[in-house]
Amino acid sequence: MPIAKTNIPKLLAKPVGRAFADFGMIKPDDKVLLAVSGGKDSLSLLYILRYFLIASPVKFSLGIVTIDPQVEGFEPQALESFFKQFDLPYFFEEFPIMEAAKEKMSGKSYCSFCARIKRGLMYKVARREGYNVLALGQHLDDLCESLLMSMCHNGKMKTMKAHYINDVKDLRIIRPLVYVRERQLADFAQKLDLPVIADSCPACFAKPTERVHFKKLLLNEEKRSPHLYSNLLSAMKPLLNEVD
Repeated sequence: MPIAKTNIPKLLAKPVGRAFADFGMIKPDDKVLLAVSGGKDSLSLLYILRYFLIASPVKFSLGIVTIDPQVEGFEPQALESFFKQFDLPYFFEEFPIMEAAKEKMSGKSYCSFCARIKRGLMYKVARREGYNVLALGQHLDDLCESLLMSMCHNGKMKTMKAHYINDVKDLRIIRPLVYVRERQLADFAQKLDLPVIADSCPACFAKPTERVHFKKLLLNEEKRSPHLYSNLLSAMKPLLNEVD
């Protein structure tokens, strides 16, 4: 389905628009670089941001970046032909993250190591190409899982930020999906038949990860407490913004 003709459901457009407003994510003339891994979340966010390019009174521009960690079984090269139908700049960066992890990683969290390397590569592309905002595809489920992981393992009320400035103070990072549930994105991606790359980071599935444990814990608890995720959002909302 051509992206310009795609109707975004209100159940997605409304919470993303509210996140824009609540956290001041998009400012006039921002150049936004969207990180697309090939998973359902970032591919869905592409369609949502393209919708706001047309519908929002705040004018901004949009580009896309994909980081190829050069992991066996992960083939993001297929995304390039998919993105050719969109009139958007596309950047593709390769880096052997698994090989680097074997040499430099300390501790057991491959996911944390991978995230740091990928983020550095995204920053490099953003600076090189003149983008001042990096958009990431984490959603409400991700934030709730991070909150519980931090509380249980570190004794801190901490989670991913909806909007913050990097340490060097030259880029803003936004997460427009902070009010959106994962299942909404899965339904949207399925409806549009998006070219989701299965297990978009297969190496993570072969490494120990606490996130899967907490995801299952929360989803099981939601069966007993239907308002669980909205309650957690209310509790952590003061933690989400670092930009005035």
